[in-house]
Amino acid sequence: MKALLALMMAGKLGKVLFSAGSMLLSVAIYAQLFGWRYAAGFVLLLLVHEMGHYIAARQRGLDVGLPTFIPFVGAWINLKNQRLDPETAAFVGMAGPLLGSTGAFVVYLAALQYQLTWLLAIAYAGFVLNLFNLIPVVPLDGGHVVAVISPKIWIIGIPLLAALFFWRPSPLLIVVAILAVPRAWAAFRGKLPVPPESLLATRTLKIRYAAEYLGLVCFLTLVAFEVHSQLPR
Repeated sequence: MKALLALMMAGKLGKVLFSAGSMLLSVAIYAQLFGWRYAAGFVLLLLVHEMGHYIAARQRGLDVGLPTFIPFVGAWINLKNQRLDPETAAFVGMAGPLLGSTGAFVVYLAALQYQLTWLLAIAYAGFVLNLFNLIPVVPLDGGHVVAVISPKIWIIGIPLLAALFFWRPSPLLIVVAILAVPRAWAAFRGKLPVPPESLLATRTLKIRYAAEYLGLVCFLTLVAFEVHSQLPR
């Protein structure tokens, strides 16, 4: 019994070490390009974002793993291939940008309080990161949130991805587009299967998610523009 308990503890410890190790690796790689302070701050905001998903998943009783980090890709939590109904996916998806934006705003307030430009840069990166994740395409958080309102909103996300790519070309955007286009095309043709659970989403629930989503998008757009104007040229 003791041996079995020790193995279980070792397994849990291994997952913690893997998560922490991937996080430290990201910090080390980003530090080579942007310096240690910015790298640590940026990865910590990534952690705050992912912990929003993690906490929300635990609240819904889901079997969820600790965040995994990959440099220049981001981070994610492992939901262990669980099939989520649209409302649960929206709940977990919205929690990341909400907590992540809160974390970025706290950094922004600290930057104003202590007049530190590098903190201002981290706050700006946090706002942009969470705004990017709200683009309404799966696998981004925004795609899961708008799915409970109407999957057809995914169609809007494709031109947004294209515009973002022409503005700031990135291989990550190509990967996201490859994953997003099939579902967006199916929604456009009206061929997207609607799971029975989605019928449980009431009008009130849809209005609530729409208000949260649009409110956060507007807030992040305005505050990111404001912070960008405060950064040194």
